[in-house]
Amino acid sequence: MGQVGFVLSHEQFPANRLVDLAVRAEQAGFDCVWTSDHFHPWMDNEGHSNQAWVTLAAISQRTNLPFGTGVTCPTYRYHPAIVAQAFASLATLAPGRVFLGVGSGEAVNEEAATGQWGDYTERADRLREAISLIRGLWTGDWLQHEGRYYRTRQVRLYDPPPEPIPLYVAAGGPDSAQLSGEMGDGLITDAMRAVQPEMREAWEAGARGAGRDPAQMPVLAEAFLVVGGEVERRESIDKWRFLPHSWDRFVEEPDPRAIRDGAASVPAEQVAKGWVVSEDPEDHAKELIRLFERGVTQVFVHTGQSDQERFIDFYGRSVLPMVREMSPEERVPAGVAGPGSR
Repeated sequence: MGQVGFVLSHEQFPANRLVDLAVRAEQAGFDCVWTSDHFHPWMDNEGHSNQAWVTLAAISQRTNLPFGTGVTCPTYRYHPAIVAQAFASLATLAPGRVFLGVGSGEAVNEEAATGQWGDYTERADRLREAISLIRGLWTGDWLQHEGRYYRTRQVRLYDPPPEPIPLYVAAGGPDSAQLSGEMGDGLITDAMRAVQPEMREAWEAGARGAGRDPAQMPVLAEAFLVVGGEVERRESIDKWRFLPHSWDRFVEEPDPRAIRDGAASVPAEQVAKGWVVSEDPEDHAKELIRLFERGVTQVFVHTGQSDQERFIDFYGRSVLPMVREMSPEERVPAGVAGPGSR
């Protein structure tokens, strides 16, 4: 069976609490964690946005968990050479425990911080080039890169990763799924898209076109769940109301206040569609098993409820043991799955 990770949300909580939550997640038996990598929160009322790599460095020293980003945009705010250096440094702190998730970004982070933003074609082209540059630098060799968007002059990482870093590419539609299969070591998406045939077909086509076997590549899916009832459901909706339109309406909006105002009209039922909201551990366990049976290899559970500790402890006490009991013979060992850098 696959792995179960916990999402640490920089949009909703400060870095010091996220580090404590990572420690608690390890104690509860989660296999890994990821954190969002934002300059702004998606919506103004989420209220937080510390620097993700600083948080991950602290987590590397407080836990033994595998960790990474879901996801970093290596094309506007961050020059890809700096991303390569940062994650190589994290890998020095935590050899074999680091993965890098990358994506084409959102205006609320990239345009807001830099004034730069392109259409999807440009963002995808930038991402392709950035991934190639990052991988080149991770070899530790001298590199001179003359690309369309990025240039380096005889540069190298003096401390390359001591072990290969898996690089996973996020996708929200078939075009980006194909790019993920072509350029990434695995796919990152949400629980709904992870099981859509058109998404998986596009991703698999990209992987095969690059000469790789998608059956040997991990699929990471973010699943929204709530431990509790209507109160917890409503507070989660309040913080994540933009979700149903994150990629068709709000990806182009640089102001989190405008996203908050625009999302106010999204019906609550639409926001929470597909969420598990329950205090019955079997409901949660069945959802994770369903995703594993549909080909997801790592489910990262995400809750918007304020009492994150309750969620973690509930999973550790009741859900994770149930998931493992359902099919222990198929469970993969804890750690970062993936073939590593090409």
